[in-house]
Amino acid sequence: MTDESKRVGNEPDPKDDLSKMDAEFIRVLEDLIDVLVAKGVINLTDLPPQALAKLNQRRSARRRLRGALDLIQDDDGVI
Repeated sequence: MTDESKRVGNEPDPKDDLSKMDAEFIRVLEDLIDVLVAKGVINLTDLPPQALAKLNQRRSARRRLRGALDLIQDDDGVI
């Protein structure tokens, strides 16, 4: 019997819950890093190269996603 067959009805998969919490926590860590950098507590260059690369990848992905969701182009900045 698999784990999936043990679940009843539409009960959420605990692994999905954990993945969602991990993603949310990662965003908290990104925001924390931004605050620490803004306050001068740390510099981005203080991070290991691998961590900085991953942080930059996530920032780039969020920028692309935000651009993809911007369906109305606002050239003049007036709403």
